[in-house]
Amino acid sequence: MTDSEKAIRPGGIVAVLAFAGITGAIMQTVVTPLIGELPQLLHTTSANATWVITATLLAAAVFMPVIGRLGDMYGKKRVLLICCAPLFIGSVLCALSTALVPMVIGRGLQGVGMGMIPLGISLLRDVLPQDKLGSSIALLSASLGIGGGLGLPLSAAVAEYADWRVLFWGAAVAAVLIAVLIWRIVPTAPVFAKGQKFDYVGALSLGAGLIGVLLSVTKGASWGWGSPTTLILLAGGIVVLLAWGWWERRHHDPLIDLKVSARPQVLLTNTASLLIGFAMYAQSLAVPQLLQLPVATGYGLGQSMLAMGLWLLPAGLTMMAVSPFGARISAARGPKFTLAVGSLVIAAGYGVSLALLGTTWGLMAVAIVTNAGVGLAYGAMPALIMGAVPRSETGAANSFNTLMRAMGSSIASAVIGVVLAQMTTSFAGRPLPSENGFRVTMLIGCAVALLASAIAATIPARRPATEPGAAEGRSLAEVH
Repeated sequence: MTDSEKAIRPGGIVAVLAFAGITGAIMQTVVTPLIGELPQLLHTTSANATWVITATLLAAAVFMPVIGRLGDMYGKKRVLLICCAPLFIGSVLCALSTALVPMVIGRGLQGVGMGMIPLGISLLRDVLPQDKLGSSIALLSASLGIGGGLGLPLSAAVAEYADWRVLFWGAAVAAVLIAVLIWRIVPTAPVFAKGQKFDYVGALSLGAGLIGVLLSVTKGASWGWGSPTTLILLAGGIVVLLAWGWWERRHHDPLIDLKVSARPQVLLTNTASLLIGFAMYAQSLAVPQLLQLPVATGYGLGQSMLAMGLWLLPAGLTMMAVSPFGARISAARGPKFTLAVGSLVIAAGYGVSLALLGTTWGLMAVAIVTNAGVGLAYGAMPALIMGAVPRSETGAANSFNTLMRAMGSSIASAVIGVVLAQMTTSFAGRPLPSENGFRVTMLIGCAVALLASAIAATIPARRPATEPGAAEGRSLAEVH
């Protein structure tokens, strides 16, 4: 089958890339049910066991912009195939691990493999006809919600009824299957940044700065927010990121073109994305805890890990269900409008939560409403980004946008963690987050979502593309 024949079958291309996105998203939650058991499984302390989650977050954040840029320079299909390798190797290493270090390395490699998610979204611009692009981007973006929704019940069921290593063997098999499907079905797209030089200094400095900031944010609660380690990492990370920005503005072929990123449409979309990442994660921190806290607290609902995952599964499926509606709204009113509306829906979900915290059905409804808003917003973000950057930078720009969402989630983890740690009640001789703490969390999430909507409303309307070579930048389907 030739590339031209492949390119006119958008359904198969989107299905393959959605499968890759779902698998990548599952990697984020696959170890959640094992957190309590990891110290015994890996012969380590509870504090050290958290590195199993932190390693994936850091690796994904550091490598997503790098993978996006490499995709722009050497071909997105080629780099997608390369991303399957660390996902496979990392999964096998985790499955074989009996100690902390190999498990952390394996989880880090899985995080590198997650770079295929934004790169796959960017590839759609190059291979799909214009009339299929909006709905396909929305569907692929929403597939991340399916992965998050499936991850918890799937991993909880496996952890409860089978050997936990099955989770990672399954991920290894999925990585091989993804590689085969990409090779067979996804066409080779044009390379618009061919011949440019890779910015090694920019990649290393961005990675170092992100590690400093994200480590201080994610580990600050356990290390102490005023501890020298936390403060040095945070300050050092900020200084390195400032130096990175100085370098990028002067480099001929930067990792991230900050001049393009400073365009109002890109800058405001990235800012709104950071806030959406915060708003999405705040709910995902609060609702599972409320479902699992003991009924005797007066506000907990006493659900098992598996039951909690099943209650939240419809919320993940909702993201997929709303994606066609988001695409239609974007086609009629523009992705800016969809992003603003999605943010308002998230805020509405947080608003109604104040009256629905006491029942499992109520919390499921809250998660469904907020995830519907996230689905609308997630589908609009890549469309806004890719509509404002040259084709030679879509991979890097979309990966940077995904990084902004991840940064928002990390900030939410720190802020909400502080709120719930400070607003506690005593139960059976130990402190637990209080009901008021959860209500404050919901109010914060609502306020952040409203701010995201206000910022989205200020994004300027898209102007026609005037970049050189636009005529040569048509998709494969349009060419053939």
